[in-house]
Amino acid sequence: MMGKDRLTRREMLGSAVAAGLGVLAAPMVTRGRFELFAGSTAQYSAKAIELVSRSTVVDMLCVLTLDFAKFDRWMKDPESFTEADLKPFKESGINVIHPAVGMGGFSSYETVLKFFAAWNGFIASHDQHLMRVDSAADLARVKKSGKLGILLGLQNSDQFRNPNDVDFFHSLGQRVSQLTYNSRNFIGNGATERRDDGISDFGAAIIERMNKVGMAVDVSHCGDRTTLDAFEISKKPVLITHSNVRSLVAGHPRLKTDEAIKKVGAAGSVIGITGVRMFVKSDEPTTIEHVLDHFDHVRKLIGPQHLGVGSDIDLYGYDSMPPEMNKQLRAGYKGSYAFREKIDIEGLNHPKRMFDLTEGLIRRKYSDAEIEGILGGNFKRVLSDIWTVPVETPAPKQ
Repeated sequence: MMGKDRLTRREMLGSAVAAGLGVLAAPMVTRGRFELFAGSTAQYSAKAIELVSRSTVVDMLCVLTLDFAKFDRWMKDPESFTEADLKPFKESGINVIHPAVGMGGFSSYETVLKFFAAWNGFIASHDQHLMRVDSAADLARVKKSGKLGILLGLQNSDQFRNPNDVDFFHSLGQRVSQLTYNSRNFIGNGATERRDDGISDFGAAIIERMNKVGMAVDVSHCGDRTTLDAFEISKKPVLITHSNVRSLVAGHPRLKTDEAIKKVGAAGSVIGITGVRMFVKSDEPTTIEHVLDHFDHVRKLIGPQHLGVGSDIDLYGYDSMPPEMNKQLRAGYKGSYAFREKIDIEGLNHPKRMFDLTEGLIRRKYSDAEIEGILGGNFKRVLSDIWTVPVETPAPKQ
């Protein structure tokens, strides 16, 4: 079984489910490598395939597409999203995506309202294939449903004009809100602001309401002081859905300090590691092994139970964007982002990247349970905690 054994995806994943500790756990098969996907010569170990197949795989920052014109077309005409468009997601091994984008400015309330309305219409139009993930129960059943879970969130909170707006957007399905994008808003400071200020009184009120309704606070793009303030103010775990370790990347402002990462551990929360090139290493070569260094750093600092995945791309990556869109995207960020020729990392820039990541974690001697947690179990745990809201008992009548 050491050669190019070719096994269909249905046979392999079916064996994993049906056999449990059977054929895939057999040592001889475990040593084999398989061409799992039609049209690809990439080979994956039986162990990696089995780990992905039994995990609820959650990517806490994966947009539907980075081709913005195509995305607009899909949202305006959901029927234009075809079986062929869905197929790469179904084959990716990913069960839940968090397709949050950055929206802000003076008209953000209306813009975000339209964004969530479009997403709800899109999901409803494809309810046989897509499922909005709203609750811990949804996270528990999404894999068995065979549908792609859509966890609605946003990479900013400008849409909250007052605390009551938190309730309103929660009613539309929003379950995660990043407090700021890269710049300052009424809540706090973004990562690339020239001053490192913290959370305002208004921001504290917004966090309090998010805790109350069960909406997750995300600080991935927040500045250092705002990040630490969020952990201090929130009564529930604060997420870092997609960021990396600053001490490994020469002080990049978009990444998190060890102090902030330790707060993740103390809060029982999770940080999702991204494969965006300039967030992984400040010079070349930059490979999947350097991404794994970020996982190792967090594991050593606070433990593997606080690790997850937040790829921060679509299935194909930034380097596959239409060139003009890629150019426009780069122009929207400050020089401190330190873009290089490539944005993606080979091996993590394709629809099967969760299998490649799993192979890497196996190489780094993570246990099976730890890998299942990283692939999605850890985010499932913390989101279930955040989303659980105690039922208020009415006061007895006097």
